[in-house]
Amino acid sequence: MKKRVTNVRVVTIALFIATFMSAVEGTIVATAMPTIVGDLHGVSLMNWVFSIFLLTNAIATPIYGKLADQLGRKRVFIFGLIVFTVGSMFSGMSDRMITLIMWRAVQGVGAGVIMPVSFTIVADLYPFERRADVVGLLGSAWGIASIVAPLLGGFIVDQLSWHWIFFVNVPIGLVTIGLIWWFLVEPVTKRTSRIDYGGVVLIAIVLLAIMELFQLLGEQPLNWALIAGCIVVATVGLGWFVRQERRAADPIIPLAMFKQRTFVTQNLIAALISGFIFAYEVYLPDWTQGILGLPATMAGFAITPSSIMWIIGSFWTGKLLVKFRPQLITYLSLIFIGTGSLASIVAPITTPFWLFFIISGVLGIGFGLCITNASVTVQNEVADDQIGVASSFNTLSRTLGQTLMISVFGIVMNTSMSHGVATHPQTSLKLMNELINPKTAKHLAAHLLPQLKEILYGALHNVFLVAALLVVAAAVVNWLDHRPRI
Repeated sequence: MKKRVTNVRVVTIALFIATFMSAVEGTIVATAMPTIVGDLHGVSLMNWVFSIFLLTNAIATPIYGKLADQLGRKRVFIFGLIVFTVGSMFSGMSDRMITLIMWRAVQGVGAGVIMPVSFTIVADLYPFERRADVVGLLGSAWGIASIVAPLLGGFIVDQLSWHWIFFVNVPIGLVTIGLIWWFLVEPVTKRTSRIDYGGVVLIAIVLLAIMELFQLLGEQPLNWALIAGCIVVATVGLGWFVRQERRAADPIIPLAMFKQRTFVTQNLIAALISGFIFAYEVYLPDWTQGILGLPATMAGFAITPSSIMWIIGSFWTGKLLVKFRPQLITYLSLIFIGTGSLASIVAPITTPFWLFFIISGVLGIGFGLCITNASVTVQNEVADDQIGVASSFNTLSRTLGQTLMISVFGIVMNTSMSHGVATHPQTSLKLMNELINPKTAKHLAAHLLPQLKEILYGALHNVFLVAALLVVAAAVVNWLDHRPRI
């Protein structure tokens, strides 16, 4: 009987589908949220629909990475997809906001498997010099999703109902599960290591405290008592976690990985640049909508070139990695990102729409180089039996970087607009919200538009300035990695 072997091409397609499904989730739900709130009457709980998904996703990520190393990639990946599919189905069936939040938590637990274990499977299937190409292809799903999701979400809500933004994941999830089940063939190995349950509990507590801290930092007014409580819990929990991992026979996150300088620096850089990416993808549409007055669909196309050039940057990374140290590739990526960042800062309020396509393309090359380089390098810095853990930690670093910067950019944006409104008595934050939405902006008084746009321009300028500091910080971190490549 002929022995079955993995169909690499089909498995790669399945991984892309899974990644795209996860990437679409956040934006498509945001598109449908006004309708959901109107139907379920839960505006006070609206933020939890997003927060709980990010929280459970972040907590599950390192756990899946370790389980993938211990139990095998295939079974862990399929388990996560099943959880995500079940969570999607019951989210769509929800008739109360609290029920939707509960099933979104389940969705997040399942989604936590997709990025880290996908990258781990890629490491198993492809040689080092080809890995960057495939990682870049999977990474491009996020850029494509940022364009497709609003259009898809609007179509589903208008033509069907908001329930179908969750139901649509069910057949896609089942198809992906089937493809992985049939076409991914793993060697049967016996693993006698024990699961580090103490580490699982402690890392969950630490991440819960950190994620809640980030959420609190983005709220106004600041609740200092809860913020202090989260800091204490995170600090004490981290101390206990380090102690547990030192004693565990098979720790969930082996601390020896952090003795590898390149592993540490590349994860820090991934976190910093992921935060920068968030600023660019979220706040550039505010510029094109609020200042240029373009509709949301057109505004979204301003970041399209970055998705295309991200893939090109990733392919370039694969060729560079076989010749140069990761540190040099990171410097090259930061030149592109720094150029795009500087252009965003110095761009005047009269900047035409087409110029953002050029800025977007330059940034996309940098993103592809930087993120793909980090993802592949951290895998190469650890032993084969720790690739799952390394991939999951890299994913977690990017998630935490974006989550932290969500709060920081929100504070900068809100503070800047509040200051601008205070210096222009005829304006208000309510009018600023109307300016950003092209549908309501056309009803604003013509004599107020220049002042409102100037306030928005100043706030966005400050956000891009803070984002530029992340690029500088990434360059400093990269400079610290002086170790020659092994």
